[in-house]
Amino acid sequence: MTCTGVGLGKLCFVLSVALGAFLLLLLPLPRLQAPWGVWAHPPPGPPPTCEQPPSAPRPQEGGVAQPLQDVLQRLLGAPAAHPRPPERLEPWDIFIAVKTTKKYHKSRLELLFRTWISRAQQQTFIFTDGEDPELRLRAGDHIVNTNCSAMHTRQALCCKMSVEYDKFIESGRKWFCHVDDDNYVNSKGLLQLLSGFSPSQDVYVGRPSLDHPIEAADRAQGSGTASTVKFWFATGGAGFCISRGLALKMSPWASLGNFISTAEKVRLPDDCTIGYIIEGLLQVKLLHSTLFHSHLENLQRLPADTLLSQITLSYGGPENRRNVVSVGGAFSLQQDPTRFKSIHCLLYPDTTWCPLKRPL
Repeated sequence: MTCTGVGLGKLCFVLSVALGAFLLLLLPLPRLQAPWGVWAHPPPGPPPTCEQPPSAPRPQEGGVAQPLQDVLQRLLGAPAAHPRPPERLEPWDIFIAVKTTKKYHKSRLELLFRTWISRAQQQTFIFTDGEDPELRLRAGDHIVNTNCSAMHTRQALCCKMSVEYDKFIESGRKWFCHVDDDNYVNSKGLLQLLSGFSPSQDVYVGRPSLDHPIEAADRAQGSGTASTVKFWFATGGAGFCISRGLALKMSPWASLGNFISTAEKVRLPDDCTIGYIIEGLLQVKLLHSTLFHSHLENLQRLPADTLLSQITLSYGGPENRRNVVSVGGAFSLQQDPTRFKSIHCLLYPDTTWCPLKRPL
């Protein structure tokens, strides 16, 4: 009887343990949480992208990496805990192309180097048609001999613009701005203007020389039959700027010599061909700006109190030497016939050769 009682007790113990385990299986278990939410399923949201920006970003000073928490939150589709400010546009992000010819190296470029180029050397590139050892010594690889004709013909102008475009694309910079050798460029104002846009947007900004769009035969589409197309264009004599995103879209008609063939098909000069590609083919509208000025305008009508806010200025040619901006200063009209030195000293009174700043 003793053995039987002991055996029965053991059997009861085993049964009770088994029953307890069975009841535990029936109860709902608490949900296991992944530490820091890293391994949990991400909330609904757009997937992470691998798209590269138009140009490789410049490493930040000090090489500080983004905080790990921000990276994890971005991968999970959540906003960063500390959002960073929008990318700042720097002067070297702008590629300023100056079109000239060898006969103007002394008379025109010398004035530009002394004035506005002295404040924008790293972003300015001179496109000419002849080798000049003295100029090369002064500006190094920022002088580009296009080997184009020195004639002022449609073909020669388009040849230089083609080289300008290719050099800009090669540079990796964010903005392409073209000016002539009779333009003064307010580089501070230009930076402020372009900072209002994203270089990945489709931006074409400048000043038309006409009060209406032009019409041209559209032979560049390769359809076999010529149609007509109307479009605005920014005159190269006042200067214009194009974002990198838009410039890349121009590539089929502009890169690697294609610009020259496109211009020949529509029989247009360089600045008109730019407008044709952008407005006529890509359907991107020109942003008309009154801050760009050429010698074709009556420059004396510009209000004196607005001169320092303009992006580009110019002066009259041999046939109209009196067409200059009306600005006061220490330089007489004989000492400063273009008024570029006077404008420069008002913008940069700390220039060594400038007299004391005087009011407009």
